[in-house]
Amino acid sequence: MLTMTEEKRRMIAREASKELSRRNLMPFTQHTFPGYQASWHHNLLASYLDDFVFGDLNRLMVFMPPRYGKSELVSRRLPAFIYGNDPHAQIISASYGSDLASRMNRDVQRIIDSETYHELFPSVGLNNSNVRTIATGSYLRNSDIFEIVGYGGVYKSSGVGGAITGMGMTYGIIDDPIKNRKDAESPTIREAIWDWYVSTFYTRLEKGGKILITLTRWHEDDLAGRLLDKQKKDSKADRWTVLNLPAMAEEPMHPQDPRSDGEALWPDKYPLKELIKIKATVGSYEWNAMHQQRPSAADGNLFKRHNFRYFTKENGIYTLEQKDGKKKRFNSHECYVFQTCDPAGSTKSTADYFVMGTWALTPHHELLLLNIYRDRLEGPDQPQLFRDAYYRWQPILQGVEPANMGLTLFQTLQRTGLPVVELKPDKDKVTRSLPIAAMYEAGSVYHPYSAEFVELFEKELLGFPNAKNDDQVDVASYAAVVQARIEEMVMQGQGRQEHDDYEDAEAISPY
Repeated sequence: MLTMTEEKRRMIAREASKELSRRNLMPFTQHTFPGYQASWHHNLLASYLDDFVFGDLNRLMVFMPPRYGKSELVSRRLPAFIYGNDPHAQIISASYGSDLASRMNRDVQRIIDSETYHELFPSVGLNNSNVRTIATGSYLRNSDIFEIVGYGGVYKSSGVGGAITGMGMTYGIIDDPIKNRKDAESPTIREAIWDWYVSTFYTRLEKGGKILITLTRWHEDDLAGRLLDKQKKDSKADRWTVLNLPAMAEEPMHPQDPRSDGEALWPDKYPLKELIKIKATVGSYEWNAMHQQRPSAADGNLFKRHNFRYFTKENGIYTLEQKDGKKKRFNSHECYVFQTCDPAGSTKSTADYFVMGTWALTPHHELLLLNIYRDRLEGPDQPQLFRDAYYRWQPILQGVEPANMGLTLFQTLQRTGLPVVELKPDKDKVTRSLPIAAMYEAGSVYHPYSAEFVELFEKELLGFPNAKNDDQVDVASYAAVVQARIEEMVMQGQGRQEHDDYEDAEAISPY
């Protein structure tokens, strides 16, 4: 049987643990989320958030890769923790979409409703009923807004760009204002986010109010990039503290980052071996932005001259000059030939070009660029060119983007019995180019030595996306898509079937 002294000691220890949980975010998180496993970077982030709540840290940015646990601390636990210490707080929390913001809202409500929360803050609570209007005089509680019963505290959630008028904020939280690569690459969307921040979100800030922005650095001109640029150029602009934690450590590192150069941020979840594989798969443009929080300008970064590889062909043998100086050889009969086409239906000098690329896929998954046809053609002339290209190269597939060709011409091609397959441009050009750019970086794409078309082709790649023309980039982007389709067909034993098998093939989308 326990003695009174032991019981009292345990009671004191429990109360001390509760008091620690009231004053520090990480103990609070572990108290309200039993089983929460914190890595060192979670503890470091929590210490910054403690300073954000209790200290002089009024402007904080947190840069971390996706799926590394920042939203659990920033968007779920932090608001509930703030209300426990300041039930009068006015919090506006925004994410890239209203659905995500509403989910975070409901998660915060669940935390405040929990028994573990009331063990720490018994006087802080919400309305027991869902209330969407103030007409009844009750405290509001719904997926957009809730109020702390008996106090003046209000929590408002919103999608970035949404309306948040009618209330001020003592704490403003923006968690991931950009949804995906497509949005990040859109100047229109980036400008809209900036306009919303300066004309809507920022105007809600009360005197002494604090702002926290946590995101993955998709683009150098994202919200964080613009604010840091303002700070650099204008001494009167907001001064930001930045906690930057890349997936793989690199100099300069945060003073409290215990890693050596190249070590993984969260090895229990993403070990170094996995990070290296991710880097090789997505390429440096995506890796540097999303995982290292070091976005670079797209100009000259997606395709680099030093990543261009070359091959020769003699007596039906392809010889590939590899990066390490070694040579690979394949018989042309071992390779699958296919074509990708970005058509245009005008001979006007201002029109886009009709471009058809012919490619060979080796048994080791390299892509060889065999030929580029580039000219301005009238629509009626295009079917004959497809037939000529087929008889010359005998491709297993002819992938074409019919949006620029017209449905009638595309159907004409299908009726000829050619192995024509539709390519769907359902993503923006930059996003579509990322897989082929990653292949170039991995040394998996080869150009022919001495071919006349190579110089112009490479010039267009190097200038993308700011060059005048990008039709050749399009056919290269689609080559990566068709390659995946052919490899799938080969796995299914369909690789050498006759053309008729492809006449009713489904459209190929990059995603």
